Amino acid sequence: MPEFSAEVTQFIQASWPIVLMGVIFYFMLYRPQQKEQKKRTGMLNSLKKEDRIVTIGGVYGTITALTDKTVMLKIAEKVEIKVSRSSISHYQDSTKNGDNK
Repeated sequence: MPEFSAEVTQFIQASWPIVLMGVIFYFMLYRPQQKEQKKRTGMLNSLKKEDRIVTIGGVYGTITALTDKTVMLKIAEKVEIKVSRSSISHYQDSTKNGDNK
């Protein structure tokens, strides 16, 4: 087994806290953010007519038409608005959002 020089041993001892912080950063911040982004992308891709949704701005509506980038929402009788697909926050029905409450 080769012996390490004193400089290599000191470098390893000095750098393990940085490596540990990188691992903690990955598991505490980056990985959960990736999971949430995948969940949101899946929700946006599974939208269909008659889904009841809420926009990021808090507008409640029912989807009447969809394109790749936009959604037509019926927000009141004879009132429809066009919004960006990415502006949709979640479904009104909490069971479709994946909430178990």
